[in-house]
Amino acid sequence: MKEELKSMDKNHVWTLVQPSSNAKPIGCKWVYKTKRDSKGQIERLKPRLMAKGFTQREGFEYTETFSPVSSKDSFRIIMALIAHFNLELHQMDVRTAFLNVSGSKFIFLVLYVNDILLASSDFQLLKSTKEMLSISFDMKDMGEAHFVLGIEILRDISRCLLGLSQKSYIEKVLKRFKMEKCSKLNKSQSPANELENEQMKLRPYASLVGSIMYAQVCTRPDLAFVVSVLGRFQANPGEPHWVATKKVLRYLQGTKSHMLIYSKVEKLEIVAYTDSDLAGCTDDRKSTAGYVFVLASGAVSWKSAKQTVVATSTMEAEFIGCFEATKQAV
Repeated sequence: MKEELKSMDKNHVWTLVQPSSNAKPIGCKWVYKTKRDSKGQIERLKPRLMAKGFTQREGFEYTETFSPVSSKDSFRIIMALIAHFNLELHQMDVRTAFLNVSGSKFIFLVLYVNDILLASSDFQLLKSTKEMLSISFDMKDMGEAHFVLGIEILRDISRCLLGLSQKSYIEKVLKRFKMEKCSKLNKSQSPANELENEQMKLRPYASLVGSIMYAQVCTRPDLAFVVSVLGRFQANPGEPHWVATKKVLRYLQGTKSHMLIYSKVEKLEIVAYTDSDLAGCTDDRKSTAGYVFVLASGAVSWKSAKQTVVATSTMEAEFIGCFEATKQAV
């Protein structure tokens, strides 16, 4: 806590002023977080002084929100380029979550508030960049990047390969929902009886879908369709929906070691694929479309979602799906 306050003072995070008569001061609180490595071992303990933004009312105290994080698509594109050009990849940790910066001489990727990945084809340039950043900010050099945001980074530099795995995160989810010893998915599994519908209010359906969704967003495009379908019933899930989510966990139990792989390719270009069904949703007859973008032999962007309009033909559904993919490409 003392290091956090010292770092904030050094970086001039705030300026003490007298509040105006119509101003509503926002309180703060200390949040303590345990950061773990890819094996679940405690790496370090981090305190954070956070503003109580939830006390503000949208439209009164604020109208817009901003978060200093990059999209997962950007992260995967950079990982693909690192694999293709065989770049050095290091990680740094900003000790202070709040920064007051008037300008910057370097372009670097902020993944989540205070975790930074730096990539370069020249190790000396990378080293000097980290030294200059450390002079300006209170930072910790984490060396070569291996684990960030629950994603393990695996490299085979001699073969120009880079993999992104969430095995440890999936194991954590399985343990959280008491499915760490479950068997893999098979056709014989089915709900015991329909009377269990009354117990659905006690089951963490939304939490489980959200946990699966994070894996899908980061490294598992194979979960895009099922997460899209399960997410439609969060307002009023039934027993069959709960059984379906448990089946997804069984699938993850058997595929938790699967990862995205990027490699050096002869021609570096983005290739896109798109597809759609017709009236796949029996409730409203809307179609479901999806797309995936591939770079350096690995997926970098994907989506599966129900269309917002009712298509009257296969061609119309396919055209709408292609339009969504085009928007993402642009």
